[in-house]
Amino acid sequence: MDSKQGQPILSVKNIEVFYSGFEALRGVSLEVMPGEIVALIGANAAGKSTLLDTISGLKHPVRGTIEFEGHVISGLQPYKIVELGICQVPEGRRVFPDMTVYDNLMVGAYTGRARAKSRQNLERIFAHFPRLKERKDQLAKTMSGGEQQMLAIGRALMSDPKLILLDEMSLGLAHIVINELYQALEEIRQAGITILFVEQNVKKSLEQSDRAYILETGKITLSGRSADLQQDPGVRAAYFGV
Repeated sequence: MDSKQGQPILSVKNIEVFYSGFEALRGVSLEVMPGEIVALIGANAAGKSTLLDTISGLKHPVRGTIEFEGHVISGLQPYKIVELGICQVPEGRRVFPDMTVYDNLMVGAYTGRARAKSRQNLERIFAHFPRLKERKDQLAKTMSGGEQQMLAIGRALMSDPKLILLDEMSLGLAHIVINELYQALEEIRQAGITILFVEQNVKKSLEQSDRAYILETGKITLSGRSADLQQDPGVRAAYFGV
């Protein structure tokens, strides 16, 4: 799917972010259009998670701005950003192990807007992930890694987001489970939710996204349509060994 005409839902403009005294992001800019699936690609320590954390309000840029639906959100507290419609699924899932699947999901519906639509959103999540419905009374810690990842995504969806940020969704999961999760992402996109995801598996990222940005040592070095990047000689040499 090509970028839609009109205004971006998310616009990151020349941000600089320091982490533990180190400049983690240097003049990073990107845009995500409504309804897109956009991949953020790069090696470990490239700054990918830092960028998601900055969009979410967990970190703040020292320069530059972040806009969501045309409003500046850089500097806002994370709960305010969730209320506006951005939710992050962190690396490592971080579900509550001693709570049931149902209770984990309901934790996501803590804003007033989300609570009002909690029943509707819960049914949508069960449609995307039938196993969560089957195991709704089961403790999260008894589930497989793939099921916990479904639960983490479901919990984010309970916040009734317009934009989901996904950090290393497929890390440590079997190939068949990864395919199932990406199929769910496409269904989520079809339901009107925009997706920005971080992934180390470059081949899979480019197959499953509309556009991609490549981040190296805190800077965007390349961006474009994912189909074009798959054929780019530099990308093929650096990431595919071709």
